[in-house]
Amino acid sequence: MEQAIMTIAQVAEYLQLSEMTTYKLVQEGKLPGFKIGRHWRIKRDDLDEFIEKLKKGERL
Repeated sequence: MEQAIMTIAQVAEYLQLSEMTTYKLVQEGKLPGFKIGRHWRIKRDDLDEFIEKLKKGERL
């Protein structure tokens, strides 16, 4: 079963990016995320939307 909420580390591994790059995308608002305490989380649906936008050629 796929997780509905992912950590920065999980998203970075999934996208094959560094965690720092993933943090930067989230902090800049390019990848939708939210904080629980000090920790960022990303909804899987938002990640899928982000990927679809990139596939359509939209810029970050």
